[in-house]
Amino acid sequence: MAAPQDRGLSGFYRAIGAAALLGAAAIGYLVVRRPAVSIPANVTVLEADTAGFRGYLLGADSAPLEVTEYADYQCPACQQFTLVQMPSIEERLIRTGRVRWRYRDFPLDQIHPHARLVAHAAACAADQGKYWDMHRRIYRGQPEWSVQRDASGTLRRYARELGLDLAAYDTCMQTAKYAGRIEASKREGERLGVPSTPTFLINGRLYSGMGTVTYDVLKGMLDSLARAGPR
Repeated sequence: MAAPQDRGLSGFYRAIGAAALLGAAAIGYLVVRRPAVSIPANVTVLEADTAGFRGYLLGADSAPLEVTEYADYQCPACQQFTLVQMPSIEERLIRTGRVRWRYRDFPLDQIHPHARLVAHAAACAADQGKYWDMHRRIYRGQPEWSVQRDASGTLRRYARELGLDLAAYDTCMQTAKYAGRIEASKREGERLGVPSTPTFLINGRLYSGMGTVTYDVLKGMLDSLARAGPR
């Protein structure tokens, strides 16, 4: 039987070992944990933020009709438009060369705290040629990330699902690389008088609300252009 003194020493060393393990775990957590991601608003917009960039484009340059959508990823109406209307518009009008789509970020910061963060995640995906894949994944996942206190982890999971280079994605997010681009997009919409999201700019006119632009509406516009003939 071990002497009381030996038992006391054994317990002492076990306590030291446990403390060392806890300390190592804490250090490991601090090393592995990624810095919080924050995308600032009201940043200074530089020429480099907008040079050669008109928005995220889908469709042929030669399409007779261009539609610009001003939207907020955390907006439920924008999500419904993307999930309900866009599949038909994309399949029957965009892929057939009749419509070109131009997406512009219009984050409503006062009511949608994640709007800029999510828009930035899509911009970082664009760096790797996966903008529209991330765009659709974000809208499908809106009920998940929109209620989270910090959505950055969920967005990173989407990036992983899409096969993005996560090191490049993390750097893009942590440096807020596209904060100026998002702010420039918001200001463009404000200058035009965009009142809410989604709002659509077609032939110089704004159409506000989810139900104002549908496949049937756009087809009617195209038919009207065709009847009018070349200008």
